[in-house]
Amino acid sequence: MTVAVPSPTLGLGIQLSGRPDLLPGISAAEESNMATEQVDQSVVTTDPVTPAGPEVVRSSSVHTSTTSPSGQETTRRIFVFAFGLISVLIGARIILLLLDAREANGLVSFILSASQVLVAPFDGILRTDNLNASASVLDVTAIVALVGWGVLELIVLWAIGIVRREPA
Repeated sequence: MTVAVPSPTLGLGIQLSGRPDLLPGISAAEESNMATEQVDQSVVTTDPVTPAGPEVVRSSSVHTSTTSPSGQETTRRIFVFAFGLISVLIGARIILLLLDAREANGLVSFILSASQVLVAPFDGILRTDNLNASASVLDVTAIVALVGWGVLELIVLWAIGIVRREPA
């Protein structure tokens, strides 16, 4: 007779682990980017009664498989993150200028100056750079920059996708 018994320490099932003792030789930073599946199962077998009494054989097995993103996937994630930060900065610039935020404020000043570097390459593409209504300003150049950086992101991701393709 064979009976599967969950291990008293880990149990039967899947664990996503952040414990470094489960994956020796792998740093905590590398392990945080990986999905780890570990199954621990104990099997107890009781053979028929022998003259010396019942014989119990215990065996235990552990199966661990680890996956992590490929180099191209990591590159894609870095570019998506970088272009996301660019989009957030330019979007914040548009909103702050529309709301006529005080440029004397340190945070507002930082966002406007950091986003100016990202908007500058698109300056002068259209004849009108700003639309003014009382104190609010619609920065048309920032909108063009937002679209331009989005197109550039799509081109970069497309290029990374071509490199990733597996042969048929």
